Amino acid sequence: MNKTIVIKLGGSVLGSRDTSLEDVARLKREGWRPVVVHGGGAVVNSWLDRLGLPTRLVTGERVTDKESLAVVTAVLSGLVNKETTAMLLDLGVKAVGLSGVDGGLIHGKARGADWGFMGDATRVDPTVIIALQDNDMVPVISPVSLNDDNDPVRLLNINGDPVAGELAAALQAGRLVFLTDVPGIKDSDGNLIKSISARDAEALVNTGVATGGMIPKIRAARRASAAGTVTSIVDGKEPHILYNEVVQGGTGTSIIA
Repeated sequence: MNKTIVIKLGGSVLGSRDTSLEDVARLKREGWRPVVVHGGGAVVNSWLDRLGLPTRLVTGERVTDKESLAVVTAVLSGLVNKETTAMLLDLGVKAVGLSGVDGGLIHGKARGADWGFMGDATRVDPTVIIALQDNDMVPVISPVSLNDDNDPVRLLNINGDPVAGELAAALQAGRLVFLTDVPGIKDSDGNLIKSISARDAEALVNTGVATGGMIPKIRAARRASAAGTVTSIVDGKEPHILYNEVVQGGTGTSIIA
């Protein structure tokens, strides 16, 4: 199995990310090749509030005008990215913080006028990631990416969940793990689903059973499943759940091809 693990740290668990990053360090020491993708929506919201700028989310994704794009870029690719990288360095991991812009890693197109500079990934070039991994380093990635539209604004805000899915597919990662604030996907009766196919998970979206922030995670899992990646959605607030899920499994919802 490909030892690359793409790990998506959700903004909702960044405040308790100490055990998650400890797990990243442990997995690295045990021969895995972790790639960390982070969000930071709560921190972005805090800064938007300070600046008197509105926050609008649709199906778990942020509508991004030019002013809020500047805040998203500064907070995610600056503050959150560097804090996360620094914490891994403190744990003895040679971590390198970058964004989707660096090395032309992630290209995208704006979704449409109603979304502003919120976009979708169209192309991933994992060259810089592979180079870092081959030199014993752990990439820490902010999802701010390149805007391939013919627009003077060269940056795009792309949801970190689909970015993680695209990276997992491009790297043919063995595992994709979403650390979020819920135990996993639930059925229409509220019961946790332990394992589900990518197609059946998509059906939960189409029927309205899966909503909000779970939607981009499921769609990212389906994208990654095309490359043979197994996706897990787990509760990132549980201590050491990342390590336990990768090594033992069974702690959340697994999505398979």
